[in-house]
Amino acid sequence: MQLIFGRALMMLKGYGAPELGEALARARKLCEQLSQPGQLVPVVCGQWVFCSVRADLLQAERHTEEVRHLAEAKGDPAWKCFGQIISGDVSLWLGKFIDSRTYLESALSLWDPSYRVLGPLPEDPHVHALKFLYRTLICTGDIDKARLRRDEALAEARRTSPYNLASMLRHVWYGDWAIGGAESRQALLRLAEEVTAIASEHGFALPLALANMARGWCLGVMGQPVEGIALLEQSLTKFPSGAHLGAPFHLMALAEVYGEAGQSEEGLKRLSAADELVEKTGERWAEAEMHRLRGSLLLSFNRHDAAEACYNHALAVARRQKASFWELRAGRDLARLWHDQGKRNEARDLLAPIYSRFSEEIDAPDLQEVRTLLGALPS
Repeated sequence: MQLIFGRALMMLKGYGAPELGEALARARKLCEQLSQPGQLVPVVCGQWVFCSVRADLLQAERHTEEVRHLAEAKGDPAWKCFGQIISGDVSLWLGKFIDSRTYLESALSLWDPSYRVLGPLPEDPHVHALKFLYRTLICTGDIDKARLRRDEALAEARRTSPYNLASMLRHVWYGDWAIGGAESRQALLRLAEEVTAIASEHGFALPLALANMARGWCLGVMGQPVEGIALLEQSLTKFPSGAHLGAPFHLMALAEVYGEAGQSEEGLKRLSAADELVEKTGERWAEAEMHRLRGSLLLSFNRHDAAEACYNHALAVARRQKASFWELRAGRDLARLWHDQGKRNEARDLLAPIYSRFSEEIDAPDLQEVRTLLGALPS
Protein backbone atom coordinates (compact mmCIF):
# COMPACT_ATOMS: atom_id res chain seq x y z
CA MET A 1 0.00 0.00 0.00
CA GLN A 2 2.85 2.39 0.80
CA LEU A 3 4.43 1.65 -2.61
CA ILE A 4 1.14 2.29 -4.43
CA PHE A 5 0.67 5.51 -2.46
CA GLY A 6 4.23 6.48 -3.32
CA ARG A 7 3.65 6.10 -7.06
CA ALA A 8 0.63 8.40 -6.85
CA LEU A 9 2.70 10.95 -4.94
CA MET A 10 5.45 10.79 -7.57
CA MET A 11 3.05 11.82 -10.33
CA LEU A 12 1.03 14.43 -8.47
CA LYS A 13 3.54 16.03 -6.09
CA GLY A 14 6.86 15.14 -7.68
CA TYR A 15 9.68 12.78 -6.82
CA GLY A 16 11.08 15.01 -4.08
CA ALA A 17 7.91 15.49 -2.05
CA PRO A 18 8.45 14.98 1.71
CA GLU A 19 5.34 12.77 1.82
CA LEU A 20 7.00 10.43 -0.67
CA GLY A 21 10.07 10.13 1.53
CA GLU A 22 7.86 9.25 4.49
CA ALA A 23 5.93 6.61 2.52
CA LEU A 24 9.12 4.98 1.27
CA ALA A 25 10.74 5.02 4.71
CA ARG A 26 7.65 3.32 6.14
CA ALA A 27 7.66 0.75 3.31
CA ARG A 28 11.33 -0.02 3.92
CA LYS A 29 10.77 -0.49 7.63
CA LEU A 30 7.92 -2.91 6.91
CA CYS A 31 10.11 -4.87 4.47
CA GLU A 32 12.83 -5.20 7.08
CA GLN A 33 10.38 -6.21 9.82
CA LEU A 34 8.67 -8.80 7.63
CA SER A 35 11.83 -10.09 5.92
CA GLN A 36 10.43 -9.53 2.42
CA PRO A 37 13.47 -8.69 0.28
CA GLY A 38 11.38 -9.08 -2.90
CA GLN A 39 9.53 -5.89 -2.06
CA LEU A 40 12.69 -4.20 -0.79
CA VAL A 41 14.08 -3.71 -4.30
CA PRO A 42 11.31 -1.39 -5.57
CA VAL A 43 11.37 0.43 -2.22
CA VAL A 44 15.09 1.14 -2.53
CA CYS A 45 14.53 2.17 -6.13
CA GLY A 46 11.96 4.68 -4.90
CA GLN A 47 14.43 5.96 -2.33
CA TRP A 48 16.95 6.42 -5.15
CA VAL A 49 14.63 8.71 -7.12
CA PHE A 50 13.58 10.58 -3.97
CA CYS A 51 17.22 11.34 -3.10
CA SER A 52 18.06 12.15 -6.73
CA VAL A 53 15.37 14.76 -7.17
CA ARG A 54 16.27 16.32 -3.82
CA ALA A 55 19.83 16.56 -5.23
CA ASP A 56 21.26 14.22 -2.60
CA LEU A 57 23.16 12.54 -5.40
CA LEU A 58 25.79 10.69 -3.39
CA GLN A 59 23.09 8.98 -1.33
CA ALA A 60 21.17 8.31 -4.53
CA GLU A 61 24.26 6.66 -6.00
CA ARG A 62 24.52 4.43 -2.92
CA HIS A 63 20.90 3.38 -3.42
CA THR A 64 21.65 2.38 -7.03
CA GLU A 65 24.51 0.22 -5.81
CA GLU A 66 22.12 -1.41 -3.33
CA VAL A 67 19.55 -2.09 -6.07
CA ARG A 68 22.19 -3.70 -8.31
CA HIS A 69 23.39 -5.88 -5.41
CA LEU A 70 19.85 -6.98 -4.48
CA ALA A 71 18.96 -7.72 -8.11
CA GLU A 72 22.11 -9.77 -8.57
CA ALA A 73 21.44 -11.71 -5.38
CA LYS A 74 17.91 -12.49 -6.53
CA GLY A 75 19.02 -13.36 -10.06
CA ASP A 76 16.12 -11.28 -11.33
CA PRO A 77 16.70 -10.16 -14.96
CA ALA A 78 14.13 -7.36 -14.85
CA TRP A 79 15.65 -5.77 -11.76
CA LYS A 80 19.13 -6.23 -13.16
CA CYS A 81 17.94 -4.12 -16.09
CA PHE A 82 16.33 -1.51 -13.82
CA GLY A 83 19.48 -1.37 -11.71
CA GLN A 84 21.49 -0.47 -14.82
CA ILE A 85 18.97 2.20 -15.82
CA ILE A 86 18.96 4.03 -12.50
CA SER A 87 22.76 3.75 -12.25
CA GLY A 88 23.06 5.40 -15.67
CA ASP A 89 20.66 8.12 -14.57
CA VAL A 90 22.56 9.16 -11.45
CA SER A 91 25.92 8.84 -13.24
CA LEU A 92 24.78 11.40 -15.83
CA TRP A 93 23.84 13.95 -13.17
CA LEU A 94 27.20 13.41 -11.47
CA GLY A 95 29.05 14.07 -14.74
CA LYS A 96 30.29 10.48 -15.00
CA PHE A 97 29.40 10.22 -18.67
CA ILE A 98 31.41 7.13 -19.56
CA ASP A 99 29.87 5.22 -16.65
CA SER A 100 26.43 6.50 -17.60
CA ARG A 101 26.77 5.32 -21.20
CA THR A 102 28.03 1.90 -20.10
CA TYR A 103 25.13 1.39 -17.68
CA LEU A 104 22.43 2.59 -20.08
CA GLU A 105 23.65 0.64 -23.09
CA SER A 106 23.82 -2.44 -20.86
CA ALA A 107 20.24 -1.80 -19.74
CA LEU A 108 19.01 -1.57 -23.32
CA SER A 109 20.78 -4.83 -24.17
CA LEU A 110 18.91 -6.48 -21.27
CA TRP A 111 15.55 -4.87 -22.00
CA ASP A 112 12.44 -6.95 -22.56
CA PRO A 113 8.99 -5.33 -23.03
CA SER A 114 7.56 -7.71 -20.42
CA TYR A 115 9.51 -5.75 -17.77
CA ARG A 116 7.20 -2.74 -18.18
CA VAL A 117 4.62 -3.95 -15.67
CA LEU A 118 7.35 -4.24 -13.02
CA GLY A 119 8.72 -0.71 -13.49
CA PRO A 120 9.29 1.05 -10.15
CA LEU A 121 8.40 4.55 -11.38
CA PRO A 122 5.30 6.03 -13.04
CA GLU A 123 7.31 6.61 -16.24
CA ASP A 124 8.20 3.83 -18.64
CA PRO A 125 11.64 2.31 -17.87
CA HIS A 126 12.49 1.91 -21.56
CA VAL A 127 11.77 5.59 -22.25
CA HIS A 128 13.76 6.45 -19.14
CA ALA A 129 16.83 4.60 -20.41
CA LEU A 130 16.55 6.08 -23.90
CA LYS A 131 16.19 9.67 -22.75
CA PHE A 132 19.15 9.52 -20.38
CA LEU A 133 21.26 7.84 -23.04
CA TYR A 134 20.26 10.64 -25.42
CA ARG A 135 21.51 13.26 -22.97
CA THR A 136 24.68 11.29 -22.20
CA LEU A 137 25.54 10.89 -25.88
CA ILE A 138 25.28 14.63 -26.38
CA CYS A 139 27.84 15.22 -23.65
CA THR A 140 30.25 12.66 -25.10
CA GLY A 141 29.89 14.20 -28.56
CA ASP A 142 27.93 11.43 -30.30
CA ILE A 143 25.38 13.87 -31.70
CA ASP A 144 23.78 11.78 -34.45
CA LYS A 145 23.38 8.79 -32.12
CA ALA A 146 21.90 11.10 -29.50
CA ARG A 147 19.29 12.39 -31.95
CA LEU A 148 18.31 8.84 -32.87
CA ARG A 149 17.80 7.94 -29.21
CA ARG A 150 15.81 11.16 -28.66
CA ASP A 151 13.47 10.39 -31.54
CA GLU A 152 13.07 6.78 -30.39
CA ALA A 153 12.25 7.90 -26.85
CA LEU A 154 9.76 10.54 -28.05
CA ALA A 155 7.94 8.03 -30.25
CA GLU A 156 7.76 5.54 -27.38
CA ALA A 157 6.60 8.21 -24.91
CA ARG A 158 3.83 9.39 -27.22
CA ARG A 159 2.67 5.79 -27.58
CA THR A 160 2.53 4.99 -23.86
CA SER A 161 1.07 7.68 -21.57
CA PRO A 162 0.69 11.44 -20.98
CA TYR A 163 3.05 11.23 -18.01
CA ASN A 164 5.76 9.57 -20.10
CA LEU A 165 5.32 12.23 -22.77
CA ALA A 166 5.47 15.16 -20.34
CA SER A 167 8.58 13.71 -18.71
CA MET A 168 10.32 13.05 -22.03
CA LEU A 169 9.51 16.44 -23.54
CA ARG A 170 11.07 18.32 -20.64
CA HIS A 171 14.26 16.31 -21.07
CA VAL A 172 14.41 17.37 -24.72
CA TRP A 173 15.08 20.90 -23.48
CA TYR A 174 18.06 19.66 -21.44
CA GLY A 175 19.54 18.22 -24.63
CA ASP A 176 18.41 20.27 -27.60
CA TRP A 177 19.24 23.64 -26.02
CA ALA A 178 22.86 22.75 -26.81
CA ILE A 179 22.78 20.87 -30.11
CA GLY A 180 19.84 22.55 -31.83
CA GLY A 181 21.04 26.12 -32.14
CA ALA A 182 18.85 29.11 -32.87
CA GLU A 183 16.65 27.26 -35.35
CA SER A 184 15.54 24.78 -32.66
CA ARG A 185 14.23 27.38 -30.25
CA GLN A 186 10.82 27.78 -31.85
CA ALA A 187 10.42 23.99 -31.85
CA LEU A 188 11.48 23.82 -28.20
CA LEU A 189 8.95 26.51 -27.34
CA ARG A 190 6.19 24.44 -28.92
CA LEU A 191 7.31 21.37 -26.96
CA ALA A 192 7.35 23.37 -23.72
CA GLU A 193 3.81 24.56 -24.43
CA GLU A 194 2.76 20.96 -25.07
CA VAL A 195 4.20 19.90 -21.70
CA THR A 196 2.36 22.78 -20.02
CA ALA A 197 -0.94 21.64 -21.52
CA ILE A 198 -0.42 17.98 -20.52
CA ALA A 199 0.82 18.78 -17.01
CA SER A 200 -1.99 21.28 -16.36
CA GLU A 201 -4.65 18.81 -17.49
CA HIS A 202 -3.35 15.94 -15.37
CA GLY A 203 -1.91 17.82 -12.40
CA PHE A 204 1.75 16.84 -12.94
CA ALA A 205 3.62 19.28 -10.69
CA LEU A 206 7.26 18.77 -11.67
CA PRO A 207 6.79 18.66 -15.48
CA LEU A 208 4.71 21.85 -15.23
CA ALA A 209 7.42 23.74 -13.36
CA LEU A 210 10.09 22.61 -15.80
CA ALA A 211 7.95 23.46 -18.82
CA ASN A 212 7.63 27.02 -17.56
CA MET A 213 11.41 27.17 -17.12
CA ALA A 214 11.89 26.00 -20.70
CA ARG A 215 9.36 28.52 -22.01
CA GLY A 216 11.16 31.32 -20.19
CA TRP A 217 14.52 30.33 -21.66
CA CYS A 218 13.10 30.02 -25.18
CA LEU A 219 11.50 33.46 -25.02
CA GLY A 220 14.68 34.93 -23.56
CA VAL A 221 16.95 33.70 -26.36
CA MET A 222 14.37 34.50 -29.06
CA GLY A 223 14.55 38.25 -28.50
CA GLN A 224 12.15 38.61 -25.57
CA PRO A 225 14.59 38.68 -22.62
CA VAL A 226 12.34 40.73 -20.32
CA GLU A 227 9.50 38.24 -20.65
CA GLY A 228 11.92 35.33 -20.43
CA ILE A 229 13.60 36.58 -17.26
CA ALA A 230 10.26 37.20 -15.57
CA LEU A 231 9.04 33.68 -16.35
CA LEU A 232 12.33 32.06 -15.33
CA GLU A 233 12.54 33.94 -12.05
CA GLN A 234 8.92 33.11 -11.27
CA SER A 235 9.36 29.45 -12.21
CA LEU A 236 12.32 29.05 -9.85
CA THR A 237 9.94 29.69 -6.96
CA LYS A 238 7.25 27.31 -8.24
CA PHE A 239 9.07 23.99 -8.07
CA PRO A 240 7.41 21.27 -5.99
CA SER A 241 8.71 20.89 -2.45
CA GLY A 242 12.11 19.23 -2.33
CA ALA A 243 12.72 19.26 -6.11
CA HIS A 244 16.29 20.60 -6.33
CA LEU A 245 17.76 18.43 -9.09
CA GLY A 246 18.70 20.48 -12.15
CA ALA A 247 18.93 23.74 -10.19
CA PRO A 248 22.49 24.59 -11.38
CA PHE A 249 21.36 24.21 -14.99
CA HIS A 250 18.22 26.28 -14.39
CA LEU A 251 20.32 29.07 -12.90
CA MET A 252 22.69 28.82 -15.86
CA ALA A 253 19.75 29.15 -18.26
CA LEU A 254 18.64 32.25 -16.37
CA ALA A 255 22.19 33.64 -16.48
CA GLU A 256 22.27 33.17 -20.25
CA VAL A 257 19.04 35.12 -20.67
CA TYR A 258 20.37 37.91 -18.43
CA GLY A 259 23.33 38.05 -20.80
CA GLU A 260 20.95 38.32 -23.77
CA ALA A 261 19.28 41.24 -21.98
CA GLY A 262 22.61 43.06 -21.53
CA GLN A 263 22.58 42.39 -17.78
CA SER A 264 25.74 40.30 -17.55
CA GLU A 265 26.34 41.25 -13.92
CA GLU A 266 23.04 39.65 -12.92
CA GLY A 267 23.98 36.63 -14.98
CA LEU A 268 27.28 36.28 -13.12
CA LYS A 269 25.42 36.37 -9.81
CA ARG A 270 23.21 33.48 -10.91
CA LEU A 271 26.28 31.49 -11.99
CA SER A 272 27.87 32.04 -8.57
CA ALA A 273 24.74 30.58 -6.97
CA ALA A 274 24.92 27.66 -9.41
CA ASP A 275 28.58 27.06 -8.44
CA GLU A 276 27.61 26.77 -4.78
CA LEU A 277 24.96 24.17 -5.61
CA VAL A 278 27.37 22.15 -7.74
CA GLU A 279 29.82 21.92 -4.85
CA LYS A 280 27.03 21.07 -2.40
CA THR A 281 25.21 18.44 -4.47
CA GLY A 282 27.80 17.08 -6.92
CA GLU A 283 25.50 17.76 -9.90
CA ARG A 284 28.20 18.27 -12.54
CA TRP A 285 26.68 17.31 -15.89
CA ALA A 286 26.63 20.95 -17.10
CA GLU A 287 29.60 22.16 -15.02
CA ALA A 288 31.86 22.80 -18.03
CA GLU A 289 29.12 24.82 -19.70
CA MET A 290 28.73 26.97 -16.59
CA HIS A 291 32.39 27.99 -16.76
CA ARG A 292 32.16 28.60 -20.50
CA LEU A 293 29.13 30.86 -20.07
CA ARG A 294 30.87 32.75 -17.28
CA GLY A 295 33.72 33.42 -19.69
CA SER A 296 31.31 34.81 -22.27
CA LEU A 297 29.64 37.09 -19.72
CA LEU A 298 33.02 38.36 -18.52
CA LEU A 299 34.04 39.00 -22.11
CA SER A 300 31.11 41.40 -22.44
CA PHE A 301 32.96 43.59 -19.88
CA ASN A 302 36.18 43.26 -21.95
CA ARG A 303 37.74 41.21 -19.15
CA HIS A 304 39.76 39.13 -21.56
CA ASP A 305 42.13 37.51 -19.07
CA ALA A 306 39.29 36.46 -16.77
CA ALA A 307 37.31 35.11 -19.71
CA GLU A 308 40.30 33.12 -20.91
CA ALA A 309 40.74 31.61 -17.44
CA CYS A 310 37.07 30.53 -17.47
CA TYR A 311 37.38 28.93 -20.90
CA ASN A 312 40.45 27.03 -19.75
CA HIS A 313 38.58 25.90 -16.63
CA ALA A 314 35.71 24.69 -18.81
CA LEU A 315 38.17 22.77 -20.99
CA ALA A 316 39.75 21.14 -17.94
CA VAL A 317 36.38 20.00 -16.59
CA ALA A 318 35.25 18.68 -19.98
CA ARG A 319 38.48 16.76 -20.47
CA ARG A 320 38.29 15.24 -17.01
CA GLN A 321 34.72 14.12 -17.70
CA LYS A 322 35.59 12.99 -21.26
CA ALA A 323 32.80 15.27 -22.44
CA SER A 324 33.85 15.97 -26.01
CA PHE A 325 30.90 18.20 -26.88
CA TRP A 326 31.45 20.52 -23.92
CA GLU A 327 35.16 20.50 -24.78
CA LEU A 328 34.33 21.55 -28.35
CA ARG A 329 32.17 24.48 -27.20
CA ALA A 330 34.76 25.72 -24.71
CA GLY A 331 37.55 25.25 -27.25
CA ARG A 332 35.60 27.18 -29.88
CA ASP A 333 35.13 30.18 -27.58
CA LEU A 334 38.76 30.19 -26.46
CA ALA A 335 40.01 29.79 -30.03
CA ARG A 336 37.79 32.67 -31.14
CA LEU A 337 39.23 34.84 -28.38
CA TRP A 338 42.77 33.91 -29.40
CA HIS A 339 41.97 34.55 -33.05
CA ASP A 340 40.82 38.07 -32.18
CA GLN A 341 44.03 38.59 -30.21
CA GLY A 342 46.15 37.51 -33.19
CA LYS A 343 47.07 34.12 -31.68
CA ARG A 344 45.98 32.24 -34.77
CA ASN A 345 48.40 29.34 -34.59
CA GLU A 346 47.55 28.70 -30.94
CA ALA A 347 43.85 28.81 -31.79
CA ARG A 348 44.30 26.25 -34.59
CA ASP A 349 46.44 23.96 -32.43
CA LEU A 350 43.77 24.00 -29.72
CA LEU A 351 40.68 23.54 -31.85
CA ALA A 352 41.73 21.25 -34.70
CA PRO A 353 42.41 18.14 -32.54
CA ILE A 354 39.07 18.52 -30.75
CA TYR A 355 37.17 18.95 -34.00
CA SER A 356 38.88 15.93 -35.56
CA ARG A 357 36.87 13.63 -33.25
CA PHE A 358 33.61 14.67 -34.91
CA SER A 359 32.19 13.45 -38.19
CA GLU A 360 32.09 15.93 -41.08
CA GLU A 361 28.47 14.90 -41.71
CA ILE A 362 27.13 16.19 -38.37
CA ASP A 363 25.20 19.41 -38.98
CA ALA A 364 25.02 20.72 -35.41
CA PRO A 365 25.37 24.54 -35.33
CA ASP A 366 28.37 24.40 -33.00
CA LEU A 367 30.26 22.21 -35.44
CA GLN A 368 29.37 24.52 -38.31
CA GLU A 369 30.77 27.45 -36.33
CA VAL A 370 33.96 25.51 -35.61
CA ARG A 371 34.39 24.64 -39.29
CA THR A 372 34.03 28.32 -40.21
CA LEU A 373 36.50 29.36 -37.53
CA LEU A 374 39.06 26.74 -38.57
CA GLY A 375 38.70 27.95 -42.14
CA ALA A 376 39.84 31.40 -40.99
CA LEU A 377 42.91 30.00 -39.22
CA PRO A 378 46.25 29.09 -40.83
CA SER A 379 46.46 25.46 -41.94
